[in-house]
Amino acid sequence: MVDRDGHRRRAQRAWSARTGAALTLGAALVLGAALVPGGTAWAIAGSESWAAELSVNGGDDANVVARDGAIRLASTSPRTTSTGPAPAEGELLLPPRRVTAVTDRVTADATVERPAGSDVVVAVRGLRSDGSWSQWTTAASSAPALLPETTLEVQVRVTLVAGAGGASPSLRRLWLTADRAPAATPPPASDALTARVFATRVGLVGNRTANGHRVVADDRFVALPSRRGLASDGAGDYTVQVCTDAGRCAWAPVWDLGPWNTRDDYWSAPGTRESFADLPRGVPEAQAAATAGYARGRDGSGRRVSNPAGIDLADGTFTRDLGLRDNAWVQATYLWTGTGRSGTARGDDPITVRAAPAADARDVGVVAPHARVPVQCATGASTPAGRTGSSPTGWLRLGAARYVPANALEASDVPAC
Repeated sequence: MVDRDGHRRRAQRAWSARTGAALTLGAALVLGAALVPGGTAWAIAGSESWAAELSVNGGDDANVVARDGAIRLASTSPRTTSTGPAPAEGELLLPPRRVTAVTDRVTADATVERPAGSDVVVAVRGLRSDGSWSQWTTAASSAPALLPETTLEVQVRVTLVAGAGGASPSLRRLWLTADRAPAATPPPASDALTARVFATRVGLVGNRTANGHRVVADDRFVALPSRRGLASDGAGDYTVQVCTDAGRCAWAPVWDLGPWNTRDDYWSAPGTRESFADLPRGVPEAQAAATAGYARGRDGSGRRVSNPAGIDLADGTFTRDLGLRDNAWVQATYLWTGTGRSGTARGDDPITVRAAPAADARDVGVVAPHARVPVQCATGASTPAGRTGSSPTGWLRLGAARYVPANALEASDVPAC
C-alpha cells in the first residue's frame, strides 16, 4: 500500500526547503501576486502533487481579493436571490492544469479559516474525451474528487461563502494531488438527463449572480440549486435546454445558484448526488418538499418551501425565448450530463432556432449567447469553394426539427447529415 499522506508531507517539506519559504503565506502578498509559486509539482509513486498558485487576476474570479496573506471575499454584503437574501460568496477559478499522467481522482488539502457559518469549498472538474468539461465535484483531504472519466487536464475552483454577520472565510494554502482511483467498471455512456421541473422567473435586474454576472434587462441564463453545474460568467460549459409544453425551447447557460437550495444537484447520477440522495434522480428537493411534504415541507436551510421550483429562468429566457407569462412546468435537459459532439454560440446575440434548414423556416426556439449545445450533423456546404478563413455556411442540426446557421456556432469535425 502506498502511503500517499506521507509522500505528500515529504513533498511539501521538500518544496518548502527548495523555495526557502513556508507553505503558509508571507506578509509580502500584494493583490494579483501569487500566494505560492505555481507549477511546482512532484510526481511520486504514480501521483502528482503541486501547490496551487493562489492569485486574483480578475477574469473568471468573482468577488474575491488577496488581502492579509489570504484569499478572502471582496464584499460580504448578502446576495439577492429569487427566494430571498443569501450569504455573500465569491469564486477563485484556477487555470486548467495538464497533469503528467492520466488521472481520475484529485485530493485537496487546504489551509483555511472558517468563521461561524462560513465555508470554503474546493471543487475539481476534468476535460472529457468529447472536449467538454465534467461537472464540478467537491474535493477535500479526506474525500477526493472522483472524476467520471480519466483525463490529462483538470481545473480547480474555490468558492468562499460568508458566515454569520457577513464574516469572510479565508484560504491561505492549497495543495493538490492527482492520481488514479482503484480500477472500477466505468459507467455506461448515456444521454443527458431530461426532467420535468417547475420553472420560476429570476428578475433581479442590476443584482449579481453567484458567478459574479450582473443581471441586465432581458438577460438569458438559468439558475440551478447546486454549484456543481455553475459556469463562469460568459461561459456555457454547463447549459440547460428548457422546453415548454407548447414545444418551444431555449438553451441557456447556468450562471446563478438557486432556487431554494445550494447543494441539490438533482440531475446527478444515482450514488453521486451531493444531498437528498434518497430522492429519485431528476426530482428537486424543493419539488418534493412542496408537493409531497418531504423534509416537513422545508428546504435545506429550514425555510418553508412555497413553490416547487427546481430552476430559475432569467427574464429574456423566460419571456422572450420561451414565451412564458407565468411560472410553469417545463422539460429541462441538463446537457453536460450526457456526452457527444457540441458547439458554443458565437458572439453576444441570441441565435434563432429553425424547424428546418432555411432562414424562413418556423422559429422554434433560441440559443442564448455563450451556450454550449449538442450538434448532430451539418447540412449544406461547410466552406465557400476556393476560400479559406471564411465562416462556414449551411446549417447545423441540434436535434429533430432544430437547426441553426453553421456560422452561429463554434463547432468542429461535424459530419454531414
